[in-house]
Amino acid sequence: MLSSSSSSLSSIYRKKYDVFLSFRGEDTRKNFTDHLYAALKRIGIVTFMDEPKLEPGEEIAPELFQAIQESWCSVIVFSETYAFSSWCLEELAEIVKQRKERGHKVFPIFYEVDPSDLRKQSGKVRQAFAEHEERYKENKQKIKRWKSALTEVANIKGWHSSNRHESEFIGDIVKKISAKLCQTYSVAPDELIGIDSSLEDLHSKINIGEDDVRIIGICGMGGIGKTTLARVVYAQISPHFEGRSFLANVREVSEKCGLVSLQKQLLSQILMEEGINLFNIHEGNIMISHRLSRKKVLVVIDDVDNLQHLKCLVGSRDWFGLGSRDEHLLRSYRVDDVHKPTTLNEKESLRLFSSKAFHSATVPKNNFIEASKRVVKYASGLPLALEVLGSFFCGRDEAQWRSAIERLKRDSNREILDRLQISFEGLEETEKNIFLDIACFFNGEEKDFVINILDGCEFFPHIGIDALIKKSLIKIEGNKLRMHDLLQDMGRNIVRQKSIDEPGTGKRCRLWEEKDVYHVLINNTATNAVEGIVIDTKGCKNRHTHVYHLYKLKWVNLEGSQNLIKSPDFTMSPNLESLILEGCTRLVDIPSIGGLSRLKLLNLRGCRSIRSLPTKIEMESLEKLILSGCSGLQSFPEIDREMQNLLEIHLDGTGIKELPSSIRHLTGLKLLNLKDCKCLRRLPTIFVGMGSLEKLILSGCSNLERFPKIDDGMELTL
Repeated sequence: MLSSSSSSLSSIYRKKYDVFLSFRGEDTRKNFTDHLYAALKRIGIVTFMDEPKLEPGEEIAPELFQAIQESWCSVIVFSETYAFSSWCLEELAEIVKQRKERGHKVFPIFYEVDPSDLRKQSGKVRQAFAEHEERYKENKQKIKRWKSALTEVANIKGWHSSNRHESEFIGDIVKKISAKLCQTYSVAPDELIGIDSSLEDLHSKINIGEDDVRIIGICGMGGIGKTTLARVVYAQISPHFEGRSFLANVREVSEKCGLVSLQKQLLSQILMEEGINLFNIHEGNIMISHRLSRKKVLVVIDDVDNLQHLKCLVGSRDWFGLGSRDEHLLRSYRVDDVHKPTTLNEKESLRLFSSKAFHSATVPKNNFIEASKRVVKYASGLPLALEVLGSFFCGRDEAQWRSAIERLKRDSNREILDRLQISFEGLEETEKNIFLDIACFFNGEEKDFVINILDGCEFFPHIGIDALIKKSLIKIEGNKLRMHDLLQDMGRNIVRQKSIDEPGTGKRCRLWEEKDVYHVLINNTATNAVEGIVIDTKGCKNRHTHVYHLYKLKWVNLEGSQNLIKSPDFTMSPNLESLILEGCTRLVDIPSIGGLSRLKLLNLRGCRSIRSLPTKIEMESLEKLILSGCSGLQSFPEIDREMQNLLEIHLDGTGIKELPSSIRHLTGLKLLNLKDCKCLRRLPTIFVGMGSLEKLILSGCSNLERFPKIDDGMELTL
């Protein structure tokens, strides 16, 4: 885990160099130190190595002092004549000073020398200091400082050449220095906010130290921090591998440059070879499999949305990190485990936003506090939104803050929506329709209710909703569909863009805002494009609603419209499949529904002012009829023809006195609920022979004169 504080990380990020190399030129410049410098440079460790032209001077050059101060650590190569160089000893003294004052890291290498000679100043080291003492008779303090520095560094645990092969020795040094660097500053401080628990979970899943093959997936909605998390873990654990590669923006790169370019990048980074030539994907697969199968490698494949990406880039099961929005894709590739990052809590959100808006972990104690909280609430814990908005508000005055926040209420930030829309563009067409319906109408609704409606639209909602869940675009909480607020904004914005110049003309496929719906219905501007309307009329004073020329309209939800007296005229909406008027307590008349041949759901629950329905109904597609609580309803319409699709009728709590004998035409009816129909006196004698009827509920029918005969297989509840 990361243990460095934000302040220490910030200071590291101001350093110019990762490593300062201190060495005796005439001993090791053209051999060991040169090879060490090349190895450090090869893996991206920024290293300072002085030029030969600087060395002959008596006094250490000022630029060397500056280089030490601008480096995170020093690697000191103690060689046979190191202690004979006043220049080297002066460097060493400055390094020790920086270690004491600023936490500068020091790593000694004992190259063909005995550390005890350095600590005790014995052997050739004693000879060297004898010469220095003779030379600097007038400056005994300098000699004392050099001896102290030499003793201190010689006591630090370092690396001993000990007759080892030089390439192996250098490889070990570079690996450990890289590990130390990665542990200290893997990412910028503001990227660490709120990811501690995710890091801990990922490390436990990767289980570094095991020698088996591990494939770990990271999936989640766009902007939740998958790439940041992968980058942090990659930096922390990469020193444990022989080769490593971070392939960023795989989806975008593969579209623009092809998968072969990514295969080349993968091989080049791991093998540290330039100019790798591949002519096709198949050749790349062979080379990846052959060249990497014997290596312990770490690969992060970022932003994966296609199984082909994994097949072409992961030539064999080894240690790989996969980043994707699609959990199903990861499971299909047989990953060992999947990590799902979560949104930030309020405290973490405020810290991240403040780091961008004020370059501080806290909000200044002034009028920006409440404003910041409002912005954070809008972002709903999404790191992408917090960073984008924080950068946008940075440096602006209070008036500009107020104006921008008001604008956010109406128009979401374009940059955020564009980034989120990437997930939408990768969906199948039916999945896009389901996503837009949830964004516009069904966020927070019961899953079963939504499936019932979308099923009527032939959107195959069972598999479609599952796909959206696997792609982290929605989730299920308590059997209700939940979509992040910003994803909902993104979906609604996609619909708005279809008629951006004419917002109230009825050219949009979905209408949900009261002003737009009102404009369309009152001014008769509906077009064939309209497929769905939801109206929240709880506070609306309009008593009549009109629907004209909505040929594509498939469902209407006017639930809770307590001031609605007369239902819309649906005769010009022949494709209507779902009509929900539940809770319209003042609704008296619904004259135009009898001939809706494609209607599957009619829900009038709680419409207690309705006195009658059309005398005849010919709704041959109707599957569910809900009239529960329609206490003013006294008669049930005649069934003019066979309706084999109607499965459920709920008449509980109605004022119905009798059922027509034409109910025999309901040849597919499975449930008839007449509970608490206290006015019901007689039932038709046709229940015998209705083989489809499975359940008849008559409990609470206190005035029923006689009970009907029923088939043996039917369940009767009294």
